[in-house]
Amino acid sequence: MKIAFGFIVISVIVMSLICFYLMGRDKRKAVKNQWRVSEKTIWLAAILGGALGGWAGMHVFHHKTKHRLFALGLPVLAVLQAGLIGYVFVQFYLS
Repeated sequence: MKIAFGFIVISVIVMSLICFYLMGRDKRKAVKNQWRVSEKTIWLAAILGGALGGWAGMHVFHHKTKHRLFALGLPVLAVLQAGLIGYVFVQFYLS
């Protein structure tokens, strides 16, 4: 079970980095008035474990901070994902 938990943690880190990158890329494209990264793509990365990276990207790049769905949804999703990881850690790794 320790291997599975390690895989989950690595997956969340990778997805967070991807979501952070997507926020930065979308911001750059928005500034240049170019074709943008779709919100569905950003949400997919966030739902698949990258919510913390997306939340960080929102603040670092000052991007989508006025979109209520992102401003409220990403922090809530990040807390839920962290709670789920904490639960899995306590239930399976410590027992």
